[in-house]
Parts: sequence; C-alpha cells; structure tokens
Amino acid sequence: MLRLRDVRKSRGSGSQRFSLWVPRLDLLPGQRLAVVGASGSGKSTLLDLLALVLSPDPGGELSLRGSDGEQDIAALWRAGRQDRLAQLRSRELGYVLQTGGLLGFLDVRGNIGLSRELLGLADDGSVRRLAEQLEIADQLDKRPAALSVGQRQRVGIARALAHSPKLVLADEPTASLDPLNATRVMQLLVEQSQARGACLLLTTHDLQLARSAGLTLLGLQVRRDADGGVTATLEGAG
Repeated sequence: MLRLRDVRKSRGSGSQRFSLWVPRLDLLPGQRLAVVGASGSGKSTLLDLLALVLSPDPGGELSLRGSDGEQDIAALWRAGRQDRLAQLRSRELGYVLQTGGLLGFLDVRGNIGLSRELLGLADDGSVRRLAEQLEIADQLDKRPAALSVGQRQRVGIARALAHSPKLVLADEPTASLDPLNATRVMQLLVEQSQARGACLLLTTHDLQLARSAGLTLLGLQVRRDADGGVTATLEGAG
C-alpha cells in the first residue's frame, strides 16, 4: 500500500546536514513493524514522510495504493497538492501520538469519533466497540484530564483506528508508560491493528518490548559523511 524506493530527506548543509535515506520499503496490509533507533537517528523524520506531512527530496519513488487506486505521492508534493495529500492522510492513515494528543474540550467518545466525524462517516457503533476492545468503555463520558496516562494512550489508539485506516503509524506509543501499562498498550495496539487488516508501523526505543510483541524490526544505521554531515539509512526493509 505504501512503496518507497531511494527516498531521501535532508536538512541543513555541510557539518550541520542531516539526511535520511530509505533505499527500499514496502508497507503491506497486516504487517507489524517497529523502527528502532536512538534519539536523533531519524525515526520522526521517517514517520513524517510516511504520514505524508513531510515532502521527500526530489528523485526517488513514493507511492500509495489507497481507496482510489495508485497515488504518486512524490508527484503530489511536486505539484503542491496539499489538498489531495490532506485527503489521503485523513482517509488512509491513522496516527497515534506519543502522548495521545487528545482534545481536552471533548470527552472520550468525542475524541475517538473525531476521525470519523471529520470524514463525514456515520456512527456505526465502532466507537463503543473500540472502547470495549481497548478496555476504556467505562471512560466514554470523561474528559482526557480525568484519565490516567495509560487510558489516554488507549483513547489515542482508538481514535487512530476508528475510521478503519489502511496504515497505522505510532510515534513511541509506550514511551510515557510504566512497564506493565506499556506491555498492555502495545499488545492492544498490535491486536486491534491486526484485527482490522491494517499495516502497523511504530517507532520505539524499547527493543525488547517490540520483540515480545512480535514486531518485525527495522533499524536506522547512522554514519558521519565526508562533509561532516550525518546520514541515517533505514535497514532491514529489503
């Protein structure tokens, strides 16, 4: 569903340059992937490229097979088609932020249903089903401030899944949780993504947790180049 070939993104120049290089990456329905790497190794840059919020450098191939067929994402960026990119993001992708990213003025029910509401999708019972599956059904009428950190993260997962996206991205979804909650939240995220046939790709520092969740590991290999800049290369995705 998402295909990358020789995709690069660079910032800065000379000794201040940072470049991410993705030689090859194919994201397919049902895959469960974890990108591991130290802080500053390019994990967030990779997620931003995959989430269609960061334009790649000229050259390379970046395409998405969505509900409307094959979409040349690189060409959309070159043409400045922000409107089309926004449509694809909202329809095809789900995103779990590190801290849940919930709206404080909405209750849990409203936060979970937000992705469906923005797409004009009717309430088909999926909000309550997701809340039950993620063990937060008794929190639907509460505001985020009344929830624990682990509960807020589960609401964030539910919101990302509510509109049945083909690709679910998660940025360090367990980083702010204690080990017991981290294990449970990771398990629920993997289970619910798989139950919907979505591809799940997340970033994490926790190599052991990713392995125990059965995720395929991708690494970012960082090297210092001749000009003093840094290049991070995605490995393990061939």
